[in-house]
Amino acid sequence: MLVHEALGYTQEVLHRERHVTGQELCEGIRQFCIERYGLMAKSVLSSWGIRTTDDFGAIVYNLIDAGLMAKTKSDRIEDFHAVYDFDQAFIRSYQVPETDKIDG
Repeated sequence: MLVHEALGYTQEVLHRERHVTGQELCEGIRQFCIERYGLMAKSVLSSWGIRTTDDFGAIVYNLIDAGLMAKTKSDRIEDFHAVYDFDQAFIRSYQVPETDKIDG
């Protein structure tokens, strides 16, 4: 599942084994999706009905309600509100990864 995989990715990047904030998780999901889907990240998320960081919050809080994730007293669903714009985060700021040049 995307959110669980991205949570693990985020914890690894931040060198944390425990809690991350909603904003940190949104950024981790962004980086994870760019690594996994490249320039198609926004399209892939959109095909799943995910169009804003608020949608990440809804997913996380549904997982919390189902007992599959946990939150702290200071966590709020509003922590996911408008963390970034999807066009900016996935398209305009996208940088093509460098690849090894093949000399021929």
